[in-house]
Amino acid sequence: MVKIETARLVMRGWRDSDLSPWTAMNADPQVREHLGPLLTPEQAAASMRSFQEDLDRNGFGFWAVEVRDTGQFIGFAGLDVVDEGMPFTGVEAGWRLSRAAWGHGYATEAGLAVLRYGFDTVGLAEILAVTTRTNLRSQAVMRRLGMTTDPHEDFDDPEVSEGPLRRCVLFRKRADVVSRA
Repeated sequence: MVKIETARLVMRGWRDSDLSPWTAMNADPQVREHLGPLLTPEQAAASMRSFQEDLDRNGFGFWAVEVRDTGQFIGFAGLDVVDEGMPFTGVEAGWRLSRAAWGHGYATEAGLAVLRYGFDTVGLAEILAVTTRTNLRSQAVMRRLGMTTDPHEDFDDPEVSEGPLRRCVLFRKRADVVSRA
């Protein structure tokens, strides 16, 4: 099982002990603000199982993230193949952290590790990232990761009905311009 370590974080496979904090995260309206409806405990458990299955099958996916010094679970970060039906293809970097983990630079730290893994280990030529037009915090992380966006590539998510979560921005990073920070 792949485990990625950074100065402050450990990205690893999912454990049964992650279920309670993962469920709580996905029941938090602020965490879900740019993602859609709150998840039921059953939906949270199913997503966790799916993430682990992807890790087992592909060697990459969404890893559970914990703080190295405390072992505290704070969310996920990783890579995922873009869903069919989107107006682009590729592999997307993503992250979701508990509210208590916001503002500490964890998303950027995990994101840099995810990019390095995707380029150096998986051998990807490009990694994408997507968020809603209104999710300025995630867009700021994408920019800190050295990702760029072209307004001509903004799109309406075909899986989201009309409303503020439908319009999305697409960011890109090529393997030849990875920051080694």
